[in-house]
Amino acid sequence: MRQTQNKRILNLAILAMLLALVVVFQVFAGFIKIGPFSPSLVLIPIVIAAILTGPTGGAVIGGAFGIVVIIQCITGVDAGGFILWEINPFLTALICMVKGVCAGLVPGFIYKAMVGKEPSDKRIFASSVVAALSAPIINTGLFLIGLSVFFTDTLYAWSGDTNVMLYIITGLVGLNFLIEFGINIIVSPAVSTVVKVATKKIFKNI
Repeated sequence: MRQTQNKRILNLAILAMLLALVVVFQVFAGFIKIGPFSPSLVLIPIVIAAILTGPTGGAVIGGAFGIVVIIQCITGVDAGGFILWEINPFLTALICMVKGVCAGLVPGFIYKAMVGKEPSDKRIFASSVVAALSAPIINTGLFLIGLSVFFTDTLYAWSGDTNVMLYIITGLVGLNFLIEFGINIIVSPAVSTVVKVATKKIFKNI
């Protein structure tokens, strides 16, 4: 009973620290403009939350990311998001929350499924890398799905006379995605190291 309570307290402390990182990273990223949208620099702490505290913890931190993005859409810090907010606030908020929550929830399930009940160093490494790389795919993919389904006219208006798919890849989110994916590739080995330390030294001592 006491061990369960200590683990719950530790998970809350981890989530609190990662939540602070998400807010700081996303506010900072709001000042970086690549096309109409800013790159998401918060996916690594979201993935760490998903791995260390489970899919639910990842979903909580991902949801916090979504809330910060909504605030940036409302205030105009996110220029593209501000335009979408002016067109339909509810659908804009829905897209922000769904992609944020899923960016934490899905990597948590991926890691849990891959690492198994008796994690080895190799399993932890492979599971951490795959979970980390899945986050930008989910985040960008769900955003594009939401934009294509709910804001079709806006998407065509932004693309002008060019091919919509070409515009998405070269002008809308293509570079953002490559930056997010590249960051996760570079940082994922460090994520694996954090997970190893936490799994072997922290969680086993509570």
